[in-house]
Amino acid sequence: MQETILNIVATANKYLSDYILIILLVSVGLFFTIKTRFVQVRCFGEGMRRVFGGISLRGGKNKSGLSSFQALSTAVAAQVGTGNIVGASGAILIGGPGAIFWMWIIAFLGMATIYAEAVLAQETRITGEDGEIHGGPVYYIKKAFPNGFGTFLSTFFSIACILALGFMGSMVQSNSIAESCNTAFGIPVWIVGILVALVSVFIFLGGIQRIASVTEKMVPIMAVLFLLGGVVILAMRITDIPSTFAMIFKYAFAPQALIGGGIGAALKTAISQGAKRGLFSNEAGMGSTPHAHAMANVEKPHDQGVAAMIGVFIDTFIVLTMTALVVITCLYAGDGPLAGADFTTYAELVAQNGISKTNAMQMAFNNTIGIANVGNIFIAICLLFFAFSTIIGWNFFGKINVQYLFKNNKIATIIYSVIAIGFIFLGSIAKNDLVWELTDFFNYLMVIPNVIGLFALASLVVKASKSNKK
Repeated sequence: MQETILNIVATANKYLSDYILIILLVSVGLFFTIKTRFVQVRCFGEGMRRVFGGISLRGGKNKSGLSSFQALSTAVAAQVGTGNIVGASGAILIGGPGAIFWMWIIAFLGMATIYAEAVLAQETRITGEDGEIHGGPVYYIKKAFPNGFGTFLSTFFSIACILALGFMGSMVQSNSIAESCNTAFGIPVWIVGILVALVSVFIFLGGIQRIASVTEKMVPIMAVLFLLGGVVILAMRITDIPSTFAMIFKYAFAPQALIGGGIGAALKTAISQGAKRGLFSNEAGMGSTPHAHAMANVEKPHDQGVAAMIGVFIDTFIVLTMTALVVITCLYAGDGPLAGADFTTYAELVAQNGISKTNAMQMAFNNTIGIANVGNIFIAICLLFFAFSTIIGWNFFGKINVQYLFKNNKIATIIYSVIAIGFIFLGSIAKNDLVWELTDFFNYLMVIPNVIGLFALASLVVKASKSNKK
């Protein structure tokens, strides 16, 4: 049954990622880059100051909403997950090292996209009868189309979001945690699934304040831990770093030399892998992180917009790039097991060495350090932090859409939470490829109504982008 579903979903995803996804992400990113006069460049320094100027790991509770840093931490918690380790590794193995170049392009354009998302989330958020702030794509979609079409689009988005993030997405995260812990510590995957589910229950029951409190502490710590480990590995392979960058740029435009096929088909594979794994990693254009940015207590929408841009920068240009450099430097450069491969030997070498997207980083660490299981343990710990933080953020985003669909009905929220916990456990024991394909499918569906809403309210974004002028 799993194999049948996998084949159906994989076929649908091929068309969505190779055509619709690339067109939508590139077009919306280019559009807002031009309309905001390259806000991701022009206001980059301002964004860095807003994020790191008053950083605190003890933001405290707010009567309503979150501090700007708490909102960004919740967004980054959702962004920095398995996509930064497993997703990036998979993109390299399938599309070649050049896929990372296309991830960078998508991320650069995505910084303008996520600026627009955060601005519109701030512009259209509402305060409910319970005094809580509610915001996200469903609210700006409804503002853009206050008619039957808007109701259809917002409902479509909500359902896709609940399935993609609250259910399927959490399966991906728990699956990666379970597999990495099984490899590193020999713990049965079902035991890991139960433990992750139980800890999730504790955090979910605490509401947004507990979620924000956890993420504002977890995100900086997990990022620093991972980056320090990566720096150590790169320092040990420093002589291979120039050839690593050379491969990223070479195979971005000539991937057929490594992965085979004609130039057109190979290039499409590299670009589509960069686009879909870039989306899964930084989520710009997907409509997930605006739920967190809507809750930030800031002076004006522009302020949270520039902070949101830094989230994409951290996710892709720092964390994901570290994964890419480690994997390519250790496996493709120098004396790596895939060094010197071409399309006649590439797939054979990957299979012979037992390399997969779930263990590529672990093998890179093990091969470089030369001590058995050290890489397995380190990456398992990093994945535990990364994936669990994403489960927290995504569950919250799904919950917001359940509240929207069912008019804050408490029973519906409880049922959603119970089902979500069940999916977290199921993810730990499910087939890896099926879990990823299902998540990708619903992620892609989220993009469509979200991008339509962004285009429709472009004038509000352009106005906000000018508000930083004295």
